[in-house]
Amino acid sequence: MSTAGFNSQNGTGTGQAYANGPSQNPVALQQLPGVNYGMTHQPTYNPMQAKAPAPAGPGLYPTGPYQPIPPVSSYQSGLPPTSYPAPPGQPLLTRPPMAGLPSHTPPQSASPSPGPRLPPAQATPPPPPVSSSSYYQTPQQPQSMTPTWQYNTAPPPMGPPASMNTPPRGLPANHVSSAASSTAPPPPVSSAAYSSAPPAHVSHSTTQPGPGMPPTSLHGYTQSGTAPPPMNPMAPHTYQPNRAPYGPPPTGPPPTMKPAPPPTGPPMANATPPPPDAQCGGAVNSTLSPTEPDNQEGDIECPGTMAGNGPQAPNSYNHVDNKMAGPPQPGPPGRHLGHYPSLPPGYQNTPTPHNATPPMHPALQAATQPYTQAPQPYQQPPVGPGPAQLSPSLAAMSLQSSTPEALRVVNLLQERNLLPPGPIPAPTPCLPQDLQKINCNPEVFRCTLTSIPQTQSLLNKAKMPLGLLLHPFKDLSQLPVVTSSTIVRCRSCRTYINPFVSFLDQRRWKCNLCYRVNDVPEEFMYNPVSRSYGEPHKRPEVQNATIEFIAPSEYMLRPPQPAVYLFVLDVSHNAVETGYLNVFCQSLLDNINALPGDSRTKVGFITFDSTIHFYNLQEGLSQPQMLIVSDIEDIFLPTPDSLLVNLNECKELVQDLLKSLPTLFEKTMETQSALGSALQAAFKLLSPTGGRMSVFQTQLPNLGVGALQSREDPNQRASAKDIQHLSPATDFYKKLALDCSGQQVAVDLFLLSSQYCDLASLGCISRYSAGSIYYYPSYHHQHNPAQVECFQKDLKRYLTRKIGFEAVMRIRCTKGLSIHTFHGNFFVRSTDLLSLPNVNPDAGFAVQMSIEENLDDMQVVSFQAALLYTSSKGERRIRVHTLCLPVVNSLSDIFAGADVQAITGLLACMATDRSVTASLSDARDAMTNASIDSLSSYRQSVLTIQQPGLLAPACLRLFPLYILALLKQKAFRTGTSTRLDDRVFAMCQLKYQPLAYSMLMIHPSLYRIDDLTDEGALNINERTIPQPRLLQLSVEKLSREAAFLMDAGTVMYLWIGRNCNPTFLTQVLGVPSYAAVPDNLYLLPELDTAESQRTRAFIGWLRDQRPFFPSLHIIRDESQRKASFMQNMIEDRTESALSYYEFLLHLQQQISK
Repeated sequence: MSTAGFNSQNGTGTGQAYANGPSQNPVALQQLPGVNYGMTHQPTYNPMQAKAPAPAGPGLYPTGPYQPIPPVSSYQSGLPPTSYPAPPGQPLLTRPPMAGLPSHTPPQSASPSPGPRLPPAQATPPPPPVSSSSYYQTPQQPQSMTPTWQYNTAPPPMGPPASMNTPPRGLPANHVSSAASSTAPPPPVSSAAYSSAPPAHVSHSTTQPGPGMPPTSLHGYTQSGTAPPPMNPMAPHTYQPNRAPYGPPPTGPPPTMKPAPPPTGPPMANATPPPPDAQCGGAVNSTLSPTEPDNQEGDIECPGTMAGNGPQAPNSYNHVDNKMAGPPQPGPPGRHLGHYPSLPPGYQNTPTPHNATPPMHPALQAATQPYTQAPQPYQQPPVGPGPAQLSPSLAAMSLQSSTPEALRVVNLLQERNLLPPGPIPAPTPCLPQDLQKINCNPEVFRCTLTSIPQTQSLLNKAKMPLGLLLHPFKDLSQLPVVTSSTIVRCRSCRTYINPFVSFLDQRRWKCNLCYRVNDVPEEFMYNPVSRSYGEPHKRPEVQNATIEFIAPSEYMLRPPQPAVYLFVLDVSHNAVETGYLNVFCQSLLDNINALPGDSRTKVGFITFDSTIHFYNLQEGLSQPQMLIVSDIEDIFLPTPDSLLVNLNECKELVQDLLKSLPTLFEKTMETQSALGSALQAAFKLLSPTGGRMSVFQTQLPNLGVGALQSREDPNQRASAKDIQHLSPATDFYKKLALDCSGQQVAVDLFLLSSQYCDLASLGCISRYSAGSIYYYPSYHHQHNPAQVECFQKDLKRYLTRKIGFEAVMRIRCTKGLSIHTFHGNFFVRSTDLLSLPNVNPDAGFAVQMSIEENLDDMQVVSFQAALLYTSSKGERRIRVHTLCLPVVNSLSDIFAGADVQAITGLLACMATDRSVTASLSDARDAMTNASIDSLSSYRQSVLTIQQPGLLAPACLRLFPLYILALLKQKAFRTGTSTRLDDRVFAMCQLKYQPLAYSMLMIHPSLYRIDDLTDEGALNINERTIPQPRLLQLSVEKLSREAAFLMDAGTVMYLWIGRNCNPTFLTQVLGVPSYAAVPDNLYLLPELDTAESQRTRAFIGWLRDQRPFFPSLHIIRDESQRKASFMQNMIEDRTESALSYYEFLLHLQQQISK
C-alpha cells in the first residue's frame, strides 16, 4: 500500500505546520485563514467552530459579511451560544470571539471595564468580524465556513502531502502483523476529499448500511426505526442471587460475574470474522516493521474492526486526522438576563454535605448518593468475590431522583471561594461498588465524562468533549505480573480478558467490547494465586483492571533488542561556555551502574561542532580513540563495529572518556553547529538495533543539513496579536524522526540555551519518534545555579528511570464508540496503533472520541489500552489497562459525571494543535467558547428553574477558572512578553505531560507557609508533611506579614512579604531580617528547627510527586522574578487580560444573549 495514509496522519508535508500525533489535514495548512479545513458531514459538537451562520450556499469560501477577517476585541456582541436560527424578521445576535485584549489599562474595578472588552449590558455595539471560535459542531444549520475544531467525528480521508513519499524504513520489529502487503490499495484521493461533497470511500462517519449494521445518517446517530435487532436479547427477569453459579448455556441473563452490557447486534458466536486486511488494521504500512504478533492471527494488537466499531474500510485512515466542524447546535435563544439582584439565600454559599464516604472530596461526595442503593440489585453471587452481575436497572437510574452534589447549582458571580482546601480527586463513575473497586486507577486512565451519553446527538447537546487521558507506563507500586503460555483474548476484536467481561458458564466468556462469546482455554481454568481449579473468574486477569503479561514467543519476530544508549553532545564554543558538559559527564559517571539494562546493554558517544567526532571504545584499547569526520554533507561511520560497545565489557574505557570529555574541548573556538549531520550519523549507528538517542544542544544549528535561521523578532513578543512561527521551518527533523521511528529509535532532546533555538523545528525530532523534550532556558553553570540543579536532578531521573523499547500501543473501545484523534509524542502507524520506539513512565497521551452507533441497549462501555514493549532486561511484556464507565440517557447525568480537570487537559491539547494549524487567537476564542457552550447547555437543558446569575453545576464550578488560566498560560497568553521557545515548550508540555502534572502548569497551587503546623499533617516514611490549604490565585490572598509558596509545576516561588514574621526569616531562611534575604536564593538552608523541617518536608513532598525537578526561587518585592510570580495570579486583572470576575461577566453576557 502507498504511504498516503501514513503521511496524512502524521503530517509529513514539506515545510507544513506540524501537528503532534495525528496531524491536522495537510490541506488545512494551505488554506486561507477563515476557510474550513476540509468539510465533514458528521455534525458533532466541536468546541473549535465559529458561532456565526454561514451563507446558505455550499461553497467552500465564506461570502458577504463573513469574510475571513482576523477576530477583533472579544467583548462585542456575538451569536447566541445556542445558535438557533433567529425568527424571521429578527437579526441574529452574534457572539464575540475571545480575542486579544486591549493594550490600554482599564480602571481597576470589579465591574466590566467601559472599554470595548466589556460593554455595558444595555449597549449594543456593531457585530465584529466573525471568529472561528468554537470546539463543538452541531447539526441542523448551514455549515460555517470558518476554521473549526472537531471534537467527536472522524476526518475525511487524506491524500499524500507534498513530500515524504517514502515511508520510514522498517527493521523487523518485535511485532508481527498479518499480511500487510496484501491489503487493499488506499482509496483514490481526489479533490472531492476536500470539497463539500462527502468522502467517496467508506468511513466511520458515513458508513453505508451493511450486514449487521443499521443505516446511519451523515449525522452520526442511527435514524429512528433502523436499530439492529438486539443480539442475545435480555431475559425479562433479572439475576436471581440464589441461582447456581454455573449452568447450561444461558437462555436468560448471565448468571454471575461481570457486567454484561446487553448486546446490540446479531449474535456473533458463529459470525464470520472480518477479512484479514480489515482485521489487522489494514492501514499498517507494508514497508514498516511488522506489528505485534498474536498467537492466533499473527498480530498481537490486531483489532478486528477498530475495537469493535463496526465494519471498517481497509486502509481507512480517517480516525486520526483532524476533522473540521460544522455549524453550532441550534437551541432556543436565551433571554437577556443583564445584571440581576443576588440569588436567594438558598443558593448562596450552600454548605457541602458531609455524609459521603471519607475517601472522596467533599465537592464530589454527593455525586454517588443516588447510587448508594445500587449494590442492592447486585447481590454478590455465590461463586466468591468476583464482580456482581450488572442489573439492567442501572441504565434507568437517573440522577434526577435526588440532586447530587455534582449538580448542586452554583452562582459563580456570588460564590468566590470555589477552590477546595486540597487536591481535587477525579470523579467516581456511578457503577456498582464491586465494579468500582476494581476499575482502573484514574491516575492511569480517565475519561472527560465519567457517564457516557447514549448517542452522539446527546453528546452534541451537552457541548462537552469526549476523550480519554492516559498515563500508560506510569510507575506503579503494585502491578500484577502474569506469566502464561496462553494470553486469553477475544477471537474477534482481540481484546484482552479483563474484569468487565461476563462468564456465561465455566467454559465461555463474553467480550465486553464486541460481545463475541469465546471459549475459556483449559489452562485458564487453573488459578495460580489460589492454586485452585475451575474458577476462571478468580484469575488475576479478571480481578485487576491493570495487569502486565510476560509475552510468550509468539509475540516476537526477532529476539528482543538490547538496551542501547547513544549520547550525542554539542561541544561548540557556546556549549562549553554553558558548562553543561561537566554536569552531564559527572552525572553519567555517578549513575552508569544504574542504567536500565542487562548483560547486553550497549552505549556509544558522538560529539559535534562543525565536524562530527566518533569514539572508538573497542575492548582492548588502552584509551578511547577519537575519529573525526569532516565531510558533513555525506556522513559515514568510520568504524561501524566499535562505536557502540557492550557497557559491561568496556566500562573502564567509557569512564575514561567521560572524565576526559570536558577538558577535551575547553579551549575550542568552534562556533558552528552541524546538528543535522550528527543526527544522521547517530541514526545510521542505531538503525541495526534500535535504541535511545539522547541529544544535547545549546544553540541554533547553523551548518549542513537541517540548518536553521532565527525567526524570532524580540520586539514582537508582546505586541503581536497573532504569534508567528509556531510551526517548523523545515521538515528535515520530522522526516528524520519518522525514519528513526521505523528503526525503533527514539530521540530525546535536551535544549540548554540562552538564545533562540527554534524549538518548533527541533522539537519534531522527539515528537514523532516518541521521545521527550527537556528545555533549560538561560542555562549557565555560574549565572544560573538553579537551572544547574534542575538539570542535574532531571538527568539522574532520566538516566535511571524505567524504559520500554520497540513498543506499540493500541486503544480499543466498546462497539459503537470510535477514536479519531491522538495527542502526545508518537507516530501513528495505523488507524489506532501508536508506534513508540521508546516508552517512558513520564509520558502521557490523550485521545478524542465520538459515538458512531447509539449505545441504547448498553448499561456500561469499556476502554482498553494495551502497551506491548521490550523491557530493559529483554523481556517482551504487555501492559493492559481497562476502564469501565456507565452509559446514561439524560443530560443531567452527563453533567453530573463531568471531570473538569480531564476536560481542561483535553482542551489544552486541542488548543495547542489549533494554535499551530490555524492561529493562536483562534485557539483562544475556541477555549472561551467551550466554557460558554457547556454552561449555556447546562442552563437551557438541565436547569428546571431559570434563575439570574452565571450558573454552573458544582462539578463544573472551576471550568471558567481553568479556561481563564489556560488563556493566561505561557502557551496561549498574549500581550505579555513571551519568548517563542518558551511558548513552544509550554505547548509541548501540555501535549505530552500526564494530566496531574499539566494541571499544575495550567492552574498553580498557592499555600501560606509561614505558619505551618502539624495539624492534619500526613505521616510518610516517618516524616511529618504539613498540609496547608490551597488559596485562590489573587493578590488579595497575599499578606505582607506572611510568606507564600506557589507551585507552578516546573517552578516554585517562595514569596516573602515585606513585614514577614521574623521567626520565619530566622528559623527557615536563616537570615536576621527581610533586607538580608539574598537576591538569588534558590536553596532552603537545612536548619535544625521545627519550622525549617516542616517547610523543607512540605516542599520536598511536593517535588517527590512529579518526575521532573521544579526549581525553587525565593523572591522579595524587589526581585526580578516577582513579575513571573504575579503573572500566575490568574484571578487578577493585568494590562492585557481580564480578571476572573470580569471573565465571568463576559461569559454571562454571552450566555444571556
